[in-house]
Amino acid sequence: MNRNIRVVLIVLLSLVFVGSGAMILRQLTAYQEGEELYNEAAEIVELPDFSLLEQEEVLPAQPSGPEGPASEKPQAVYVDPYADLLKNMDFSALQEINSDVRGWIVIPGTVISYPLLQGSDNDYYLNHTYKKTLSVVGAIFLDSRCSAELTDFNTIIYGHRMNNGSMFAGLKHYKKQNYWQNHSKVYVTTDEGTFTYRIFSAYEGSASGESYRLSFSSDEKKQEFLDTVCASSVIETGITPTVNDYVLTLSTCTGNGHANRWIVHAMREGPKEETPQNAAEQPDIEGAAAQEPESGSPEAVPAPDANQPEPGANQDVPASTDGPLPEGASSAAGGPPEEGSGEVGEQDGTPAPDGSSPGPGGGAAE
Repeated sequence: MNRNIRVVLIVLLSLVFVGSGAMILRQLTAYQEGEELYNEAAEIVELPDFSLLEQEEVLPAQPSGPEGPASEKPQAVYVDPYADLLKNMDFSALQEINSDVRGWIVIPGTVISYPLLQGSDNDYYLNHTYKKTLSVVGAIFLDSRCSAELTDFNTIIYGHRMNNGSMFAGLKHYKKQNYWQNHSKVYVTTDEGTFTYRIFSAYEGSASGESYRLSFSSDEKKQEFLDTVCASSVIETGITPTVNDYVLTLSTCTGNGHANRWIVHAMREGPKEETPQNAAEQPDIEGAAAQEPESGSPEAVPAPDANQPEPGANQDVPASTDGPLPEGASSAAGGPPEEGSGEVGEQDGTPAPDGSSPGPGGGAAE
């Protein structure tokens, strides 16, 4: 009898071992396929080689108006080398593959460099690539309610936190002050040009919290939002956005369950001729995004500062090893994404709110 029990246990353990091995192999295969697919996307758009940048370029300004005294020297104009390389990217070939392609997002010195998608809901690109093929890696995508022109006060972008370190997994490193100092800028290039953002806050927050608000009835509401996200930050950036700025919110999973998200906020740099549509004309309903386009130049570049990342610094982002794969889910069209299983062909993203608050952590599977 005891011998029979041992045989049964051996068989069961063998089946578990084989099944686990098959699941791991399938996941590794999906990771490899995803990496190859997005490398192909970079080749299609002829993504610039940032490793060629040895130092930031400072060019003399061209004089405008009457010439001053001979002793006066033209003022130096800072040219952000990353923005300068990215501004002429052509997405037409990618858009022929998928009209949902809005542009490209990159954080120099990290693995975050992907096409930016936007679907009609916040579910589809949790488990579909830019080629609309099923994949556990999904895509990096704009909240479906946000303006594709990036003119909302708070624009939200979601991405999975993959265990191999791809997609938005690298955002977790913004827990460290020195990491932010070396990777403080986010570049988003669209058909309108290149937008440069400076990261000002990073923290773990509720998937149904204030971080995901999209509509603001007044400047006071905007200020409350800024006060909340700045106070939550685990890094000290010294950057203080105002109600007249544009905020970019990057969201992914934490690896510690479904209730929270790892959130990184950035502020658009450069002068702004116009602000988004007056928020006072918008109802104060969470989750409704303003859509008024802005006529300011997206390619405006800032003055240099000590926090500008050195090209090529900290290039290797270690793979994430913590946390289980999320469990399956879905959300209504237009709503925030939910967390999923991480299985190829199944949803693999962020928890949706209960309908009363804008809480996606969006597209943040591990």
